[in-house]
Amino acid sequence: MGILSFFTKDKKETLDKGLEKTKSSFFSQLTKAVVGKSKVDDQVLDNLEEILLSSDVGVSTTLKIIERIEKRVAVDKYLGTAELNLLLRDEITALLDETENPNLKDFDFEKQSEPYVILVVGVNGVGKTTTIGKLAYQFKQAGKSVVLGACDTFRAAAVDQLGIWASRVDVAIVSQGMGADPASVAYDTLASAKAKKTDVVIIDTAGRLHNKVNLMNELGKIKKVMQKVIPTAPHEILLVLDASTGQNAIEQAKQFTAATNVNALALTKLDGTAKGGVVIGISDQFKIPVKYIGLGEKMTDLQIFRRKEFVDSLFGE
Repeated sequence: MGILSFFTKDKKETLDKGLEKTKSSFFSQLTKAVVGKSKVDDQVLDNLEEILLSSDVGVSTTLKIIERIEKRVAVDKYLGTAELNLLLRDEITALLDETENPNLKDFDFEKQSEPYVILVVGVNGVGKTTTIGKLAYQFKQAGKSVVLGACDTFRAAAVDQLGIWASRVDVAIVSQGMGADPASVAYDTLASAKAKKTDVVIIDTAGRLHNKVNLMNELGKIKKVMQKVIPTAPHEILLVLDASTGQNAIEQAKQFTAATNVNALALTKLDGTAKGGVVIGISDQFKIPVKYIGLGEKMTDLQIFRRKEFVDSLFGE
């Protein structure tokens, strides 16, 4: 059985509620954009472009969507504003489908003898530690053993916060305290997990280093020592981004994807923003799949991101 099977059953109403602000803002603007219009003309497309940009879909992705809709309207002269929602829905679905990462396989615990290792990266304040805690909770609820590695040793608060989550979720933690060598902590965490036949290892990393070179060197060192214990580690390099920061999240994605081989994304705080369009922009721009979305404060509010359900909630069934 794979990882995606272990998450608590996603509630559609939680997803609908979490996207409420984005949906409300988006469709109120879309309604105004087509009022008095029967055809999808240049003015409607200009209005749509502004709406997508204000929803933080991003410039390049917005232009791509507009271009695709223009082509479809040119082919089918009968398409009008009544069909605009359907056109938009189709193109967003298509863009999200194109970001599927064939290299990110669903780890099968029954066929694997070593722990599944998740290396979590992201700047301070995006909900990184909370996401780690929620992930640990989901695995623990599914009966899987979990150990956390406190490799963000630059801040005492980071080590303490991870310890609080480990206690709350009742999972093991390996920590050497502030100022310890992060790679050493990672090594000890994996060695302990392997010896105890732990199912899942989640490694926290520093949210802020002096520059991109430092970040690249530190993450590279952590990966290198982990592979001495488990050659295939890390199986997942998860970048956590705060959806409410919009374009700033895209800038962070640029920095981290340049520094390490990120192969999965987690977008937090979607329930508190009208900028949910950033999910579409980041997926398209970086061709990295969004794997998890945060929709609230409860430990069950971290969901597996399912593209079809996301689009259904955004546009209505």
